[in-house]
Amino acid sequence: MAGLTTGGPNVDVSLLYEINGLARQAPSWLDRAVSVLGEYGILSALVLLVLWCWRGARRQEEPAAVESFAALVWAPLAAGAALLLNVPLREFVARPRPAAQHGGVEVLDAGAGTGHSAFSFVSDHTTLAMALGVGLFIAHRKLGLIGIGLALVEGFTRVYTGLHYPTDVIGGLALGTAVVLLLAPLAMALLTPVVRAVARSPRLGVLVRDRGRVVARPVDLAATPPAARGHESDLAA
Repeated sequence: MAGLTTGGPNVDVSLLYEINGLARQAPSWLDRAVSVLGEYGILSALVLLVLWCWRGARRQEEPAAVESFAALVWAPLAAGAALLLNVPLREFVARPRPAAQHGGVEVLDAGAGTGHSAFSFVSDHTTLAMALGVGLFIAHRKLGLIGIGLALVEGFTRVYTGLHYPTDVIGGLALGTAVVLLLAPLAMALLTPVVRAVARSPRLGVLVRDRGRVVARPVDLAATPPAARGHESDLAA
């Protein structure tokens, strides 16, 4: 399939030049900071947000804690699924990276794409960031909005560094969102019973609920020897 915008004047290429052109006017330290932020920083921040949300979810009562934990498990699973879907999509579209098609594009980190596909549609980093952000939104609205905001910043950094077109970023945002939301009902239906069982486990329950909120297993009076029950009645008296 032909590339989406391989030449000629169009909005996509114009925005590419405008955003990437900011790098020429910015100090070198800022360019390096944006490059590191886009390659590692934002994704690391999203992981920390997920962990912070998990910390808060463990303090909730069981129904809410189970739902939040299931959503937090779904977030990275959905991100991985989105990346897998992007592999054939990227090869099908076969869109070369901006620097290979347009002169004057400044790639701030030439080694950033080493070991990755030479094609740019859609942006893996943006897809991953948006999937985590939307998955986080299902578990916690406020933190999810922060995560989605970080995903938008991630997309901006990919264009700023000259690694992607704006439409590569838009495609990543759409792909990450679609995978999370469209598969969420099925994923939650499968994950919730598993998480509920984990929450009620004496050993693994602390993963879902705070130790002080893990309900002790109820005593089965029918299985208690009569003598023991009589002793308990005496103590109660």
